[in-house]
Amino acid sequence: MSAINVLGDEVDLVKKYTACVSGHRRAYDNILESDVREKFVYLIEKGYDTFLVGMAVGFDLYCFKILRKLKEEYNFRIIACVPCKKQDEKFNKEQKKEYKKALENADDVILVSKEYTPYCMLKRNRFMVDNSTALVCYIRQNSGGTKYTLDYAKRKNLEIIKV
Repeated sequence: MSAINVLGDEVDLVKKYTACVSGHRRAYDNILESDVREKFVYLIEKGYDTFLVGMAVGFDLYCFKILRKLKEEYNFRIIACVPCKKQDEKFNKEQKKEYKKALENADDVILVSKEYTPYCMLKRNRFMVDNSTALVCYIRQNSGGTKYTLDYAKRKNLEIIKV
């Protein structure tokens, strides 16, 4: 499977060894970095070599930072899956800085939709699930994008790894 990155180049995705991330934008403060790290190490040791991150403020960018640290010890790719060009438009100054740094440190950036639409986040989430066999997720609410993504991942028979 391949996708197109922001430069128009193909990005090879081997679904069997690809995992994605989904979690809430808020209410993730009580998560220990060591717990999240443990989940990623588990996947890496199983042979996963690609992680798709949706780049949302909150759990996504938190995971991105942890994955960047793990790259000092392991060989894998982090692919930023951006729902639309102006994803960070409503981020605050600090969030924009964190987002920009993450994009600069991603091994590849896939732009799922050129422009914002009411469905571009959903499209991004479906893209990540459709190209993965595992989902690392943090869910504490029974609604919203993370809940939808988790339910979709279950229907697609992904291995679900809850934090």
